Amino acid sequence: MYGCQRGIPTFEYTPLQVKQAVVGYGRADKIQVQKMVKTILNVETLPKLDDITDSMAIAICHAHSSKFAEKL
Repeated sequence: MYGCQRGIPTFEYTPLQVKQAVVGYGRADKIQVQKMVKTILNVETLPKLDDITDSMAIAICHAHSSKFAEKL
């Protein structure tokens, strides 16, 4: 069962939105996004799986979204 079917809010972001939120440039490449995720999260290394790094970038994007920021 999906989260929205249980009343859990879900959010969707395009790759352009994620790159814009993380790097500041919507046409950034994967390496640029990875470097900024490391910088933003203040970590020395990232997990080897790109999917995990992508999910971290999406989380950063969500944290920068206006609806989420208003709740802080």
